[in-house]
Amino acid sequence: MPESEEQDILLHASQGDLEAFGVLYANYVERIYNYVYYRTGNVHDAEDLTARVFFRAMHHIQTYTDRGVPFSAWLYRIAHNLIANWHRDRSRHQEIPLTDAPTLHYKGEPPESALEQTQERDALLRLIRHLPAERQHLLILKFVEHMSNTEIGETMGRSEGAVKSLYHRTLLSLRDELESVNLDE
Repeated sequence: MPESEEQDILLHASQGDLEAFGVLYANYVERIYNYVYYRTGNVHDAEDLTARVFFRAMHHIQTYTDRGVPFSAWLYRIAHNLIANWHRDRSRHQEIPLTDAPTLHYKGEPPESALEQTQERDALLRLIRHLPAERQHLLILKFVEHMSNTEIGETMGRSEGAVKSLYHRTLLSLRDELESVNLDE
């Protein structure tokens, strides 16, 4: 959606126009859901938190101020805060899942191969989920949302150089963790 059109829709939404807010919702719900899902790892929690993000956004849209960054940055900030609260609450009330089996999809390759890939992916996701929230945010914007460093900088309130530096440090950290895990096996 062109920026001028989005600004017009934002103006209407901030004045209580629910249809205008619906347009914003339709434009951003998938991206926010993906972000939340990759931070929580659970479809049901991601759906719930995504709904909360837009509920909160709808009730506070009249306080939204354009500060020269994309509207999505405001939504990501709301999502980030809700996810931080969710993680804090979960750490207080630890849940033990009834089933923790990986999902296997047979596509002509041997099931062992699919299991190994699933285990590797799950191990990587576990490592990513143990990174600081800022680094998780960066990886999701980079690899899930396919944002450029400039767009990530706008969303995170950092310079492009700071994003590149954080990205480099994050990848080095992940590499070291993966090597450590592989040596332990």
